[in-house]
Amino acid sequence: MLAVGKQRSITWVAGIILLGTLAGCNSQKTPFENYPSVYGQKPAATQQMTNEEAADMQARLAALGTARKSGSISEAEYQRRMKEMRTLAEDHGSDTLKQIAN
Repeated sequence: MLAVGKQRSITWVAGIILLGTLAGCNSQKTPFENYPSVYGQKPAATQQMTNEEAADMQARLAALGTARKSGSISEAEYQRRMKEMRTLAEDHGSDTLKQIAN
């Protein structure tokens, strides 16, 4: 009989503790509010090339190839311009990262 009375007391104490704990969980916060959102569009670190810029670059490259084929520019001038464009392509990534870091 004595053991049954202690069990009831322990059950009541556990119930009160559980109710107190659940009462504290009644806030308006969502459980995921401490995590970053991975949904939606994030802003880019740098601006993307526009369609007009891409078309302009393509036209410049096509004009350079046409000028080389027609002989209106020398092979040395063609190689100089190609080297300039390749250097830009190689260094563009690291230059952009430097801009982002600053």
